[in-house]
Amino acid sequence: MDDFHLEELRRRHRYDGLEEDICIGEELLIQGPAGALEVLTSGPARFDPTLPIAIICHPHPLHGGSLANKVVHILAESFNALGLLSVTFNFRGVGRSQGRFSRGEGEVGDLLAVVEWFRGRYPEAPLWLAGFSFGAYVAARAHRLAGAERLLLVAPPVNLFDFLPLPEITIPWMVIQGGRDEVTEPQAVAAWVHARPRRPEYCWMADADHFFHGRMNRLREAIISAWRDAVQEARAPGLR
Repeated sequence: MDDFHLEELRRRHRYDGLEEDICIGEELLIQGPAGALEVLTSGPARFDPTLPIAIICHPHPLHGGSLANKVVHILAESFNALGLLSVTFNFRGVGRSQGRFSRGEGEVGDLLAVVEWFRGRYPEAPLWLAGFSFGAYVAARAHRLAGAERLLLVAPPVNLFDFLPLPEITIPWMVIQGGRDEVTEPQAVAAWVHARPRRPEYCWMADADHFFHGRMNRLREAIISAWRDAVQEARAPGLR
């Protein structure tokens, strides 16, 4: 991260004109461990509450990350295309969310607060978690506590955060990594993936950088293709 000026990182988070407009459902403020958390939902016109809810974690708060990040948006849009409700939110200290950056500790609490709130609203819906960059670290760290049934990690920063103490992932999961990533070391991600006792579905995009500039459609297609069949399989037990 030190090689990037903050303004340059912020610029790279923005939409590059190759994505659809931001999908908006509800804008909410819910209670988190450090105060209010800003939440945005998006979904199909007719959301089936027995299908999974996908909660998505954004990149590093101190380097321009927020729920408005373009990769986070395309993840939400991909889940919407699968018929799922997507939930994005700002970690503490970002946007209208209260509190201060907590190096992943407090951010896990933020994610669990969002999970609890939506479990209260949709008690029958299975939970899928996703995260991009720092958000992938938080999602991986919290997935077991959250009771997630499926996990998507995009550009997990294994060279920037300590992934070794994290719980092993035993649920179905997927990792998407760009071969030209200038923030997360691609080879470090590949080594980490191959060292896992339960391997994920691994999507290597050789020509993609960290922010998947110009590769958004391919990112979306990879997710939809990989997880299309999992949607009906994940429907709440007894309701399939």
